[in-house]
Amino acid sequence: MARTTPGVTRQRLIDEAVRLFSTRGYAATSVADIQAACGLTTGSGALYKHFPSKRALLEEAVRRNLETIAQQAAAATAERPGGEDGRAALERMARVVWDVLEHDRELIRIMLREFDGFPELFEGMWQGVLAGVYRQGAAWITAQKELGNAEADDPEATAAVLLASLTYYPLLRIMIGHTPGDLDPERFLAAWVEHAAATLKLRHADPPGGRDQGAAECF
Repeated sequence: MARTTPGVTRQRLIDEAVRLFSTRGYAATSVADIQAACGLTTGSGALYKHFPSKRALLEEAVRRNLETIAQQAAAATAERPGGEDGRAALERMARVVWDVLEHDRELIRIMLREFDGFPELFEGMWQGVLAGVYRQGAAWITAQKELGNAEADDPEATAAVLLASLTYYPLLRIMIGHTPGDLDPERFLAAWVEHAAATLKLRHADPPGGRDQGAAECF
């Protein structure tokens, strides 16, 4: 049996399990499959030294996923430049959304395929990955409207429409390996920013030296 430190073995079990769940499916992946992928003897029961069950392993993977998202959100907020132009803010936030989805592509594939079997488990992931993004987008649009930088009769619905088109691009790529129109990501992103700016009727950059109120709450 491969000998590694307990910490490395635990993380390796999570990584390999997520990879197998995303490619084969949860039900089609056995504990023996996960152990073999880690270079462990299939009948050794090594997985049970770290997790009481295959489900517990998946739960831990989701928990770590949510922790990573929280860290990424904090970092994105801390690094936000002051006096950011509206279009620049849209592009920055769009890239953060894409980065989060790309980082968690295997777990997202599992969520989309296995949601019916683990509704409570993946509901938390939905709230952490996508539902939070929609709420934060609505908050940013509302703040821009209050500052007189944008127009939106219904910020929540506007955010939902704009972010649905934004998230559809990486989700389609995750599921089938294609993107809308098979467009290059930079072309899609440039078109999305222009569309979002036109929809919101963005008027001008933030005042010099000013702070984009509300954006600090986003991502």
